[in-house]
Amino acid sequence: MTVDKTESGVELPERWSAGKKTEVVLRLLRGESLEEVSREIQVPAHELEEWRRVFLETGAEGLKRRGFDPEDREVRKLQAKIGEMTMRLELAEYMIEKKGYGSEYRRLKK
Repeated sequence: MTVDKTESGVELPERWSAGKKTEVVLRLLRGESLEEVSREIQVPAHELEEWRRVFLETGAEGLKRRGFDPEDREVRKLQAKIGEMTMRLELAEYMIEKKGYGSEYRRLKK
């Protein structure tokens, strides 16, 4: 990840984490000037306004742009696990057939 520096030598990330965005939003909510913060951290004022709006509507969780909500994340995780288990079952069935136990397996499966 590349990092830019401000005139004062402060390093700025190329991509802002939810925690860093939250720190910036809290500065704005405490009364710091939008324009001054924007200049200092080199993020356009309209983007800071968006961070503030999202934070006020959804809290810090909303600033995590890459993530899904926890329920969606869990559903995706379980879907992946089901897919993995299905592939393992199909492989096991293939190996049973290959070893010559296919008819016995089908009889037991019923």
